[in-house]
Amino acid sequence: MARNILVVEDDRNISDLIRMYMEKEGFEVRSAYDGGKAIEEFEKQAPDLVLLDIMLPVMDGWAVCSKIRETSKVPIIMLTAKSEVNDRITGLEMGADDYIVKPFEMKELMARINAVLRRSEIPDDTKKKLVFDKLIINLDSYELIVDGKKVDTPPKELELLYHLASTPNRVYTRNQLLDEVWGFDYFGDSRTVDVHIKRLREKVENVSDQWALKTVWGVGYKFEVK
Repeated sequence: MARNILVVEDDRNISDLIRMYMEKEGFEVRSAYDGGKAIEEFEKQAPDLVLLDIMLPVMDGWAVCSKIRETSKVPIIMLTAKSEVNDRITGLEMGADDYIVKPFEMKELMARINAVLRRSEIPDDTKKKLVFDKLIINLDSYELIVDGKKVDTPPKELELLYHLASTPNRVYTRNQLLDEVWGFDYFGDSRTVDVHIKRLREKVENVSDQWALKTVWGVGYKFEVK
């Protein structure tokens, strides 16, 4: 069955180009040209992935991303202008899984889409669950339980925490985390890791004195267990 992609882009030329290329690659594509229609289309039929521009009429991409994240963990790739570095960080902080900078090559776009879709798949035979004091990281159900409460967490964020916690006290550099969690086909930079770590800390810090998400200055990060 073909994957369904929702493309939210107000420039109809760009939207049509993306649609043509993706349909040629075997995807089903739906288009929305403003933020309001994007929410309507999303609620009408949940897609497998959302390709989301930031600068949109009615509702901007940040507002659309935030609205989707209220009810869904569907993968979201943000489209940003080359100069909008802070916008890219904001998108990741709001729960986007990746971003791509305009102008972009269609081959790069497809590589990012395929990489994000692969990461969102949950193999049937996985048994991936880590339990610490007041913390449960479950990749089978993609759930994060903190102090007995389920905390909404985007897939990539949860995978990053799982990867760190699966080898307690090991220090990972940012580039190692990009390679091992995002994969070699990721085209981003190390600030992506920093953004995800920041969001994770907001959810899990000060819950227990038995473990902590630590920064190793000048090197990277570790999940420290006492």
